Amino acid sequence: MADFFEDWGKKISEAAGEIGRRTEDTIEIQKIKSEIRSLNRGNERDYVDIGRAVYDSYQKGEVIDADMAALCEAIDRREHQVKDLEADIARIRGEK
Repeated sequence: MADFFEDWGKKISEAAGEIGRRTEDTIEIQKIKSEIRSLNRGNERDYVDIGRAVYDSYQKGEVIDADMAALCEAIDRREHQVKDLEADIARIRGEK
């Protein structure tokens, strides 16, 4: 009977050790994933800044790539649509 409890104790101890290792692995993975998300957010901010710089150059009339000019023109069209829609809202509210 003593052997049974001894074996049982070893199995419990091994299981607890495995759970501890898995917990440590999970925590480490979460830390790494958090760092990846942080780096990706930094990239997204930089992408936005690059886009703003290109658009600012476009608005200043500086020569830019034809593909970039097409994207800037699309932005201009959407900005005009937004202004028109905001005017519609103001009209409906009786603001103008």
